[in-house]
Amino acid sequence: MKTLALATAALALASLAGVAMAAGDSTAQPSNGAAMEKCYGVAMAGKNDCKAGAGTSCAGSAKKDYDAMHWKNVPAGTCTSIKTPHGMGSLTPMKS
Repeated sequence: MKTLALATAALALASLAGVAMAAGDSTAQPSNGAAMEKCYGVAMAGKNDCKAGAGTSCAGSAKKDYDAMHWKNVPAGTCTSIKTPHGMGSLTPMKS
């Protein structure tokens, strides 16, 4: 019985470690296999993929268009060529 409990706990920890590693990767791959990257300052209000900074939460939490602290996944290599009313997209969070 103890062996089953230890095995279950080990499996759960391994699963969590895998999820944590995937969440920290800056270039995700969608189901079609294309490489993606986080692009800050290009998301529309409520359309961001996740957060960057205090007081924000994940997907859909951007309160304004082109918020420099929120990111959107875009095809790898395209972020810095995306033009917004506030300049170009950025691979790192910017000041709002």
